[in-house]
Amino acid sequence: MVLAAGLGQRMRPITDTLPKPLVKIAGRTMLDHMLDRLTDAGVEDAVVNVHHLAGQVEAHLAGRTSPRITISDERVELLETGGGVKKALPLLGPSPFFHTNSDALWRETGRPAMTAMAEAWQPERMDILLLLADREASLGFDGAGDFFLGEDGRLARRGTAASAPWIYAGVAILKPELFTDTPAGPFSLNLLFDRAIARGRLFGERLEGRWVHVGTPEAIAPADAAFAAQPVDA
Repeated sequence: MVLAAGLGQRMRPITDTLPKPLVKIAGRTMLDHMLDRLTDAGVEDAVVNVHHLAGQVEAHLAGRTSPRITISDERVELLETGGGVKKALPLLGPSPFFHTNSDALWRETGRPAMTAMAEAWQPERMDILLLLADREASLGFDGAGDFFLGEDGRLARRGTAASAPWIYAGVAILKPELFTDTPAGPFSLNLLFDRAIARGRLFGERLEGRWVHVGTPEAIAPADAAFAAQPVDA
C-alpha cells in the first residue's frame, strides 16, 4: 500500500494546486519513484489511497501498468497512516504487505532496500519490519531520530534520549491481522508500532544508501542535486 492522500501542508504553496506525491525530484514524481521501487522488488499489485486533489493522482496513475494500481478512495475522510490501511484491507488481501509513504526517497549504495526487507522478513518473530535510515547521513532531516536498534534487530523508541541514530524511512512490512483491534476512523500507524514494541516484535532493516527528506519547497533543489550527483537505482 502506498500512502498518497495527505495534505502536504508543509509543502505549500506548491500543494495548494499539486498533490505532494506528484512533486518531481530528478524529473520523476515522488510517487513514481516509490512505485518503481516496488516494481523492482517484484510487487505486482499496489493499493494507492487518495484524498487531497485526488483526481490528479488518479489521472496520473491511469497509464501505469506496473505495478497494477487499485485506488482506495478517502475523499470523504482523511484516515491517516493507520486508518487508511484499515479501510483498504479488503483490497490488500490476507498476506503481509509493504506499507510505504509516497514521498519516501533514497539513493541506494548497496543492497536494494525493499528486496533486503523481503528477505529479512520473519513472520514467526516479527509483527512489523521497518526500513531505517541513518539520521546523520540523511539529507534534509533535522529531527532527533526515532529508534535505537538492538543487536538482535529489535527496535526501541528514542523516548527521553536527546537523539537516536535511526529514523523511520517510510517503508514497512505489516501483517493484516494487526488491524483487528484498532479504532474506527483516523489513527496513526504509531499505535501498531508501540504495540509491537511491547511484544518485542518490532524490527528494523538498515538502508544501505542515503535517505532524502523532502518536506518543504526549499528541500526540492537539494534533493534534485543529490539524485543528480550519482545515478539512482530507481
